[in-house]
Amino acid sequence: MAINSIGFNNSLFGQAVLNLNSQLTNLSTQLATGEKSTTYSGMGSGEGFAIAARQQLSNISAFTTTITNVNTSIDAANTALQSLSAISTTVQSDAASTPQDINSTGQTIGQQNALTELSSMVGILNTQAGDRFLFSGSAINTPAVADANSILNGSGTQAGLKQVIAERAVADGTTGLGRLTISTPTTTGTAPATTTSFSVAEDAAGSPFGLKLSSVTSSLTGATVTGPSGSPAAVSFSFGSTNPNPGDAVTLNFNLPDGTTSSVTLTASSTTPAPANTFAIGATPAATAANLNAALNTAIGTEANTDLVAASAVAAGNDFFDPSSSAGGSVANNQQTPAAPITSATALSGTAPSDSLTAGFQNGDSITVDGTPITFSNNPTSLTGPSYNINPASGTVGNLLSAIDSITGTTTPSSIDGGAVTLNTPNAAGFSITASSSDPTAQAALAALGFGTGNANTTTNASGTTISAPQPPLRVPSPAATATTLVNGSADTVAWYTGNSSANPRSSSNAQIDAGITVNYGAQANEQAIRQQLQGVAVFAAVTFSPTATNSSAQAAALSSRIATNLTSQPGQQTIADIQTDFAAAQTQMQAATARQTQTQTQLQNLVDSTETISTDQVASEILQLQTTLSASYQTTSILAGLSLTKFLVPGG
Repeated sequence: MAINSIGFNNSLFGQAVLNLNSQLTNLSTQLATGEKSTTYSGMGSGEGFAIAARQQLSNISAFTTTITNVNTSIDAANTALQSLSAISTTVQSDAASTPQDINSTGQTIGQQNALTELSSMVGILNTQAGDRFLFSGSAINTPAVADANSILNGSGTQAGLKQVIAERAVADGTTGLGRLTISTPTTTGTAPATTTSFSVAEDAAGSPFGLKLSSVTSSLTGATVTGPSGSPAAVSFSFGSTNPNPGDAVTLNFNLPDGTTSSVTLTASSTTPAPANTFAIGATPAATAANLNAALNTAIGTEANTDLVAASAVAAGNDFFDPSSSAGGSVANNQQTPAAPITSATALSGTAPSDSLTAGFQNGDSITVDGTPITFSNNPTSLTGPSYNINPASGTVGNLLSAIDSITGTTTPSSIDGGAVTLNTPNAAGFSITASSSDPTAQAALAALGFGTGNANTTTNASGTTISAPQPPLRVPSPAATATTLVNGSADTVAWYTGNSSANPRSSSNAQIDAGITVNYGAQANEQAIRQQLQGVAVFAAVTFSPTATNSSAQAAALSSRIATNLTSQPGQQTIADIQTDFAAAQTQMQAATARQTQTQTQLQNLVDSTETISTDQVASEILQLQTTLSASYQTTSILAGLSLTKFLVPGG
């Protein structure tokens, strides 16, 4: 009879040995990989948390990379800004201190140095960090500014700064009387009761060009000096039957195109020949008037050919570089009899013959300035927002201009000259003043302010009246000598800034550095602080003078003085330090985010490690224990394998 053996693998003891062997294999794999399992199912019930933790760790890793990249960009931008400040300081120092001697090139040493520094500034502003241009706003793949040669000399049919300066010099009348006219003295009446009169007048009301009469002071005995008044503004001189005394003086004060001021003072003198800055007292008041007239021609001509030359160049720099602009109105008169040019004191509403608009604002009217409404009602007047209201019964043109300036944010107050209103805006692209066609009295009031049919800056159609400003860069139309307004020059003028513009330059580039946290770190070369430095250096480098002309040294001194001032930080204006402060705030945010993420990363990694990794000491101990158990099991198995039934049979039984 055959005896069938029982299979080892099917025995309970055999299964136990196989299980031990499987455990040893798993533990050996864990020891080799450092992980609990090669499959998610083998990780245990906490693996869901570990998976989520790994996603968070991945996000933190991405945030860390972003923070590193942003810090690199900010560090590069700060280095560039420091270099710009150093260049500006050097040029400012040269303009303030170097001798104003004109060499054979027609420039001072300081101007020649500025030309070299301009090229350096352009290179700095076109700095790249990695694959992005730092000062181009959101246009990170585009250089921020044109090359220095194109900025100064133009490119193809597009004019550069030098041409803009030359055109503006003609328009400002720098080789004449600064767009002023001085009439020939005329004598009326019969001796001894004669009157000799003449005037000094602007050539056009509301024109941005030339010398503008600001005020006059006089101590001339026997002469009446009045003004400036009228449209265009004029100062009138009238000599009666008495001559001035020696030492009597008259002073004309002027506003210049760049916002600076100047004056001409002439003193009556009995000395022969009359010294500089005086006029001779003649044998008769008529002769004295003729002498003063001639002296004014000389003095104003000198002023036009010195200070005005420099002011014109700086103003041309504003026209070329500055995004601001202005909308000029036509000359408007009030309801007085006889009618007179409107002023800042002219009432917004009234009846003839008062000093009020010919068509006034009425209760219930409104206009919109850059999207913000100004209402006209009998409620108390508010000129500073957030709600703007003007009482038309008591409000003035000056009140309205103040409210408009408060909305646009201009640092150059809007003004009125000879009945012509000039509305200034820091951002021509976003500027508009509208009156709806459903509000015809408001439209009529704007027309009474000089912004009606026929005005170059006003459009009237079925939807209403819109006032806009010429888009920079601004150019002088032809013929320049008689121009009375600036026009949009974007089609035929080099665009010095080639990046993208944003109302908030910092927000033009941003990055997420943590969950729900974003930092802004953009920069634009056309920001005020950067633009003013580039503009100042460029204007200083662009202007040339005749080495042999009488007034060249005075022209150079006037320009140098203005450049030195303009390259010095002014209260209320953005500075390079302001931009760096914004960058520092972004870096502080990133530093705080990094600290939080480092702490969170440690906690999450501990969670992952506790869920997915093993303790090598523990596993090694378990392996040693299993090996001992298996060894004993194998020995037992060996003994059992050697057993048979015959060993239990009694021989011979």
